[in-house]
This record gives sequence, C-alpha cells and structure tokens, in this order.
Amino acid sequence: MADFADRLLRWFDANGRKDLPWQKNPTPYRVWISEIMLQQTQVSTVIPYFQRFVDTFPDVHALAAAEQDQVLHLWTGLGYYARARNLHQAAKIVVRDHGGEFPPGVERLCELPGIGRSTAGAITALGQGEWAAILDGNVKRVLTRCFAVPGWPEQSAVKRHLWELAESLTPRQAVRDYTQAIMDLGATVCTRSSPRCQACPVNAQCLALQADSIPSFPGRKPVRKLPIKATVMHMVEDPDRQVLLEKRPPSGIWGGLWSFPEGDNTDQLPDFLTSQPATAQPELWPVLRHTFSHYHLDITPVHRKIRQHPGTVLESGRWLWYPLSQTDKPVEIGLAAPVKKLLQRLAGSSIKH
Repeated sequence: MADFADRLLRWFDANGRKDLPWQKNPTPYRVWISEIMLQQTQVSTVIPYFQRFVDTFPDVHALAAAEQDQVLHLWTGLGYYARARNLHQAAKIVVRDHGGEFPPGVERLCELPGIGRSTAGAITALGQGEWAAILDGNVKRVLTRCFAVPGWPEQSAVKRHLWELAESLTPRQAVRDYTQAIMDLGATVCTRSSPRCQACPVNAQCLALQADSIPSFPGRKPVRKLPIKATVMHMVEDPDRQVLLEKRPPSGIWGGLWSFPEGDNTDQLPDFLTSQPATAQPELWPVLRHTFSHYHLDITPVHRKIRQHPGTVLESGRWLWYPLSQTDKPVEIGLAAPVKKLLQRLAGSSIKH
C-alpha cells in the first residue's frame, strides 16, 4: 500500500487535530507526559489533568524535584498509579544521568521506567522529530482493520506482525505529521464503535471494510472471569473531624497513595486505636466494589468515631490525620479513587483534588 502515508497526510492537513494542549510546543517532555496519561485513558479526561500537571511541573527538572505525594496528588482520579510513580522516577533519571535532556533513540528511551516501545516512538517522532514508528491502541485498530489482521493485538505473534506493518508504513519524511495523523484517524474516524468508514482516507484499501467485517477487528481479548478479593477499610474519625490515613507501601496496588487502615475484619484496628472509646457503635457502610484489570476488590467501609484524639506519637511519613473540612488549601496527597469517594461522603461535600 504505497500511498497509505500520502493519503493519511492529505487527510491530516484538512481534518487532523492540531489544537490539543500537548501539540502546542511539543517538546519531548510534554509529549512524554501526554503519552503516559493517555494510556488507558480518554483524551477528554486527560486534557485537564495534563494542563494542571504541566502548570505545576513545567519541565523535567521541576518534576524530578517534586515530592512523590505532590505528583500522586495531581494524578488522583487518573488511575493506574504506577504510571505516575514511573513518571517521577524517570524524571529523576533524565535529570541525574542525562542533564535534563531526553536521550535520543527508541532503545535508550525504553531504558527509562514506564516507557515502552510505542511511547518511546511517540517521544522520538512527535517530540524530537526523528523517525520512529508507534503502535498505540488507535494505531492497532487502524492496522488490524485495514489489513484484516486476525487475533487479539496483544498476542505476541499478532503484535509482532503489527509492528512490522507500522514500521513499513511510517514514512521517512513528515514523520511528526504522519504519527499524529494515524493516531487521529483511530481516535476520530476508525473508532472502536460506530466508525465513520465513509470519511476514512484509506477506505478503498481497507480489507475489513471490503469484507464487511469491521466489527471483527481488532480481535477481542480472551474472556476471563475476574476473581473477587475483599478488604475492610476503617474510617476512624476524631472529635476534630479528622480521619486517619495510612500511606501504602511504594509498590503494589495504590503504591505510595494514602488510604484508610485496612484489615480482614471489622474489629482489626491499628494497635494505638484499640483502647480509644467510641462515641457509638461502628457503622458499617454498603460494600463498595472497585475493579482493577485483574480482579474486583470488594471494600467494606466501617465508620468509627472516637471520643478523643489519641496522644500517641505516630510514625512520621506513615500516618496522617486528614481534615474532612477543606476550607483552606487542600492537603496535597495522592488518594486512591475509592478512598477519595469515601472521604467525600464523610465530609458531606466535594473535596477538591
């Protein structure tokens, strides 16, 4: 398909997106932030997060110098928090080992935490203006349909074939426009549902369209029933309307975020709270289900009010009494989505994050 790129570039000139915030001054840093945020996340959701993030951390030096809590605070609500931790760690490496400049080439970029081959390709093509192919979700959808590539795109053999196609189609000239064009085509025309095939610049060559089999591509992930895990979250509130939060370990689910103390049962409190008299019987709230990619987590929230604030000196950096009234500047910490939701219910009004 020798004219694939030419058709796409002509379409992009007339129809492509050119006003997304990361397209303005597309430095490697801004492209990198946008690409990480856009993983598993819609553009409309990412835009306000991106703007807040780069306003706070305008360059890689500012991000590297930040506290992790501040980074996670700005990420709260985007999910997949390992992305934020890797982003922070990679920024430190870029500043420490590369003088604040992103290393050239896909292979060297892939050495940084959280940067895979497609993200590295986007940074190279969009941020550095050098040749590289990408294969994000939008590109996979375009290629599987246009070339009728069967199978789930994450299967090794299928992905290998798609990478071969992506590299063979990416032109040596105008790589920045082509890269944006093929992403835009998948995002605005060759969409997951209700694709606008008549508006597609390569519809005459699309094998799936010719076979009237667009819904069959890309192939679906094999269905697997998610297991269910359970936990109890203890929402301990003191007389000053503060609730106790605990910082989670740096790795694992919600790594580095703040959460309620957890246990296997409704009586399993931290030791320093077991002697605190409650003002009333603990209140069990309805189970809250939070779904991860690999399992469901059923959370049983238990609201317990204590008569007086414990005099115990808490381990610094692990425990925090979080004020439910956010009349002043909010406490800048990272909160897992269900924790934020429960805090909002406890406060009785929206907490700004």
